[in-house]
Amino acid sequence: MEKKTKDDIRMEALGAIRKWKRSGAAISMGVGKTRLGLDHFQLVEKTTQKHNSRMARGLVVAPLKNIHKGWKEEAIRWNMSHLLEGLDYTTYRTLNTLDLSVYDVIYLDECHSLIREKHDKCLSEFNGYILGLTGTTPHPASDKAKMIARHCPIYYTYITDDAIADKILNDYKITIHLLDLSNEKNHKVEIKDRKGNVTKSWYASERDNYNYWTNRVNNASSSKERQMMSIFRMKAMQVYKTKDKYAKKLLDNSVEKCILFANERIQADSLCSHSYHSDNKDSEDNMEKFESGIIKKLSCVLQLGIGANIKGLKEIIIMHAYSNNSKTAQRLGRALRLNPNDEAHIHILCFKNTIDEAWIKEALSQFDSSKITWYDSSDF
Repeated sequence: MEKKTKDDIRMEALGAIRKWKRSGAAISMGVGKTRLGLDHFQLVEKTTQKHNSRMARGLVVAPLKNIHKGWKEEAIRWNMSHLLEGLDYTTYRTLNTLDLSVYDVIYLDECHSLIREKHDKCLSEFNGYILGLTGTTPHPASDKAKMIARHCPIYYTYITDDAIADKILNDYKITIHLLDLSNEKNHKVEIKDRKGNVTKSWYASERDNYNYWTNRVNNASSSKERQMMSIFRMKAMQVYKTKDKYAKKLLDNSVEKCILFANERIQADSLCSHSYHSDNKDSEDNMEKFESGIIKKLSCVLQLGIGANIKGLKEIIIMHAYSNNSKTAQRLGRALRLNPNDEAHIHILCFKNTIDEAWIKEALSQFDSSKITWYDSSDF
């Protein structure tokens, strides 16, 4: 079968979504979701000028402000800068506070970020076009999937493995490293008052602490309490030292250009001599050195997951894979911009026989299972 080009995919997608007032496209990273959005706005612009004799107005909604920059850069890159006069920008956090009636079209970039309680009413009342764009569709039974189906149903899909088959993205392999929870009393537990002052502290083992929080989750008296206990358990698991030690070994053993996704800034600093996060005044200098190849190892936190492409990145270490598959996919996506004949290696750390396993299976549900290996770390 003849391989598709980015132009082929974009024209197919545009043909599928232009038939609908509300539509969505699930397109792999690296293919051109933003360019598709600009092509769509160009069509809306022509229609608006024809029927209303005025310039169209569009609103780009994104989870983070740095994604807005990508729209502006792509418009300039593809000689569509004239469209920028008609585009405004906001985040999902503030979408429901705006007067949407002034817009002809709304672009929901990373539309899996929709929240029913916050966005359902304002989008239901909007009478213009809506186009949702995403690289990772949520679980079909989730509220986010239902919001997408309601406000920007997916009419075109082109997944990551399609892009790899067409040699648009490079191939990958994923290793899940299974770790045992520690029985040593090395996890510090703190009790704080309402002002955040520590009133009591002691040391527990990771296994005992995990069992404590799991019991709190299982014995919760309401869904709200269960959700809260689940968050407390996740926060505790993110700072267990077992993953720190293992991640440091992986990073030290890597001979490739490698980035480590830590859970916290302090963690990122302790695991690598060069880190990238908002508390580090040397972040931009470290990133420049990493991109240019002066240094081969860098640690960071989630903020690098969206909108960052690093040339030659062949290896990634992820300390915690959220069940939210979009966060994991964004991190993996950093290593899928190599030469199409290359292969990236992604490492994900997982606590054996814990909720971690379920989170990772959900996070990787849209990836090729034949490229995923579960590895017992005791052999490391």
